[in-house]
Amino acid sequence: MSLADTASKIDHLSDEQRECLENCFEAAEVCEWCADECIDEGEGMEKCIRLCRDVADVASLHARFMARNSNYSTGLAEVCAGVCEECAEECERHDHDHCQACAEVVRECAESCRNMAGA
Repeated sequence: MSLADTASKIDHLSDEQRECLENCFEAAEVCEWCADECIDEGEGMEKCIRLCRDVADVASLHARFMARNSNYSTGLAEVCAGVCEECAEECERHDHDHCQACAEVVRECAESCRNMAGA
């Protein structure tokens, strides 16, 4: 079963929340991959690695909070959006394919989290 199939079964989620949940899990996955790849790139990648790890943790936590309908999900959405934006800016500074892919995904996550925080 795909993540979208699973998210569609969570009754309390709106379509916007489902999209945000999916974007958060995707951001967590791509950031784990990017951080791992950055380790092999050598010096100068420390900030990218740290931010990717931060996004992976915060985005997966936010998705879990949405899934369980936590009252703290909205506040965490704002934190997640901020971390994603900073990570995207850092990843965009690097020419590596994994960094560019990561930047694109975390920008989408930041946007959906901003929408959640404003809702």
